[in-house]
Amino acid sequence: MNPQIIKELIEAGLPDANIIVEGDDGTHFQARIICEAFTGKSMLQQHQMVYKTLGDKMGTDIHALSIQTHTPVEWDEQK
Repeated sequence: MNPQIIKELIEAGLPDANIIVEGDDGTHFQARIICEAFTGKSMLQQHQMVYKTLGDKMGTDIHALSIQTHTPVEWDEQK
């Protein structure tokens, strides 16, 4: 597994998202996802949305994924 494939999987499920995925050992990755669809959702719900895009890859091809989720408004406020 590589970061580009993970990014593409997340993009397929969250097409309006801005996504950065990093990781160089093939099993541990970090992802930052900024998506309007996260608006009004708890952090748990946001992470569940991301995990859903990855399906059975989590726990098999992807051993660990650190996720940071933000709405566009939250992301703009952090800058």
